[in-house]
Amino acid sequence: MAHKAGFVNIIGNPNVGKSTIMNSMVGERLSIITSKMQTTRHRIKGIVNGDDFQIVYSDTPGILKPKYKLQETMMKFVETALADADVILYVTDVKESPEKNLDYISKIQSSGIPVIVLINKIDLSNQEEVIRLFEYWSGVFPGASVFPVSATEKFNLEPVFDAILHLLPENPPYFSKEELTDRSERFFMQEIIREKILLHYQKEIPYSSEVEVEAFREENGLIRIRGVIYVERESQKGIIIGKGGIALKRVGTEARQEAEEFFGKKIFLELYVKVAREWRDKENALRKFGYQAE
Repeated sequence: MAHKAGFVNIIGNPNVGKSTIMNSMVGERLSIITSKMQTTRHRIKGIVNGDDFQIVYSDTPGILKPKYKLQETMMKFVETALADADVILYVTDVKESPEKNLDYISKIQSSGIPVIVLINKIDLSNQEEVIRLFEYWSGVFPGASVFPVSATEKFNLEPVFDAILHLLPENPPYFSKEELTDRSERFFMQEIIREKILLHYQKEIPYSSEVEVEAFREENGLIRIRGVIYVERESQKGIIIGKGGIALKRVGTEARQEAEEFFGKKIFLELYVKVAREWRDKENALRKFGYQAE
C-alpha cells in the first residue's frame, strides 16, 4: 500500500477544546489545557505514526482580534496553519455562537483545503441542539464531514481519525517514525510551568507572564532545570512570588511533579521571577521567547 502523510491543522475560536482534541488524537499531553482563554500561544505539532501513514497534528492559538504584538504573532501562526494544511480540523462547540469570526470561516471556505468539523462538548448539551448544530455546520462547509464529539470523554474520536486517514495525500513521512513532536524538551518544560501560572493566578497575571528555561541539563538520571518567569511590572513580580515566596513555591512544586511524570525522570527545578517591561509589545522580546511565524 502507498504511504500517506500530511499536516492536520486544528483551528477554531478560543476555549472550544482544540488542545484537548489535539492531546486526545495524539495520545499524549502536548498542549496546555485550562478553562482560561488563549492558553495556546504557539503552534505545537504532535505526530502519530503507523506502518503506512504519518499524521502531523498542529494545535494553534484561538482566533482573536489582536490587541498587542504578541497576539499579532499568535494570529500569524494561525494564518500559517491555514496555508500549509492538508486537512483542516475546524473545532467549534455547543456553547459558542456559530456566527463568531465569520471572516475567518470565509477564509477556510475559500482555501480549497479539505475540512472536517468537530462539534465539541456535546456532553454539555442535548440531542436536539446537537442535531441543529450538525445541520448548521453541514451547510457552512458543504461536503465536509461533521462529527459531534466530546474530547474530554474521548467520545466519537475514532471516526474522526478514519476520516483524516481517508483525506491524507500520498507522501513519504515528514519526520522520523520515532518522533512524537517537533518541539524540544525545554519548550515543554516552559509550557508546564506556564500552565501552573494559568491555573493559580487571576486576571491579567497569566497573560502578562512568559517562561524561559535558561538551563536544562541531565546528569546521573536527574534533570536540573533553571527557569525564569518574566512579567511586565514590578507589582506583578510580587504577586507571582507571593507572601514569603509561597505562591512561587506552589508553582514550582506542581511543575516539578508534572515534569517528572512527563519526562519519566527526577527533576531539580529552580524558579526565578524577573521584570521585562511591556514584553508583549516588543519585537526583540518576542523573538527571545520564540514568537516568530514559521
